[in-house]
Amino acid sequence: MRFIDFTTIDFTTIVKEAWNAYDSTREIIRVVDISAKVSTNHVYRVTFSDLSFIIAKLSYFGQFEHFVEDHSIIDTLSNNLPAPFENFLARSLAKGKSLFVYRYQNDVLDAWVVFYRPIQIKKRLPRRLDTEQIVKFAEQLALFHKACFSIRNTLPPSSKTLKVDIDRLLNVIETDEGKYEYRMHIDEIKEQSDRFLTNAQLLGEDQFDKIPVFVDWNIGNFSTTSSGRFFSRWDYDWFRIGTRVLDFYFMSRVVSDVGDRTVFNYYISPLMEERFLLFLKSYHQIFPLTEKEVRFLKEAYRFFILNYVVKDGRHFFHEIFATKLQKEAFDIYLPSIDKQFNADIILKALNI
Repeated sequence: MRFIDFTTIDFTTIVKEAWNAYDSTREIIRVVDISAKVSTNHVYRVTFSDLSFIIAKLSYFGQFEHFVEDHSIIDTLSNNLPAPFENFLARSLAKGKSLFVYRYQNDVLDAWVVFYRPIQIKKRLPRRLDTEQIVKFAEQLALFHKACFSIRNTLPPSSKTLKVDIDRLLNVIETDEGKYEYRMHIDEIKEQSDRFLTNAQLLGEDQFDKIPVFVDWNIGNFSTTSSGRFFSRWDYDWFRIGTRVLDFYFMSRVVSDVGDRTVFNYYISPLMEERFLLFLKSYHQIFPLTEKEVRFLKEAYRFFILNYVVKDGRHFFHEIFATKLQKEAFDIYLPSIDKQFNADIILKALNI
């Protein structure tokens, strides 16, 4: 695979080209990079001569077809969500009757740009939640999941499944590049993937209700009202259609005792904290979980590490984060799964 020095690429020019393809009559006076600098995705604030602005997202991670598919689903979701979530999601711009996605291709780069209407941001959750905030947060997620469940059959089809992603990982490690990159861990990847696929089948994951899930619920990705109600959400990097259980690992991190931190990791321990049990109890009262879903929490975490850290980490995260997280995945995260997670504790707390 040829090395690409992305520091030499003028991404702002690509954004300007994308806007000219969308509406060349509105003059751009400024394009400012407002990216979080954690992932390889780029986010820009595009200001026009009348001082109005929109947000542009540029991505070259993954596949163009999946990028379009995900944003098409999100576009329908944002239009179909019932109150009080009808304005929760940032909406992409359309041209004519279709979602507008610009594809830039040359012999070095294949990148895609989508534009978002600006969305109002209210309060960010504090780095460490108190008991009342944990309960409120759980109630909001339960209500949001119920709203997504209610309109799930109105959404465009999704081609991504958990098995498809794990199969892709298994295919990657058979390539020359994969054999080199994962040379010290190929047997472990195969073993962990087999455990996931086997346990997912035993628990009947393919029969779980599938709803839109955003997976990454870092507190920098959404805002709330002063009373703790969900107000706005704007980050869709890991969006997919799947079981609601995929959202819970990040919820455990948000409500964990250590709180949000600048230097982050993906330890499994937040799933077993008393604070997460409190979260689940509050969620369960509104949108009850099943025993199989609770037991699948362990496998959802295993999938997260295998898919988003091991398979996609070096493509999604900036190098310094990817190197650290992938090392920890093999040294800490994957070995800890079957040692530290105990679904029976959660089932007892929920009286299931």
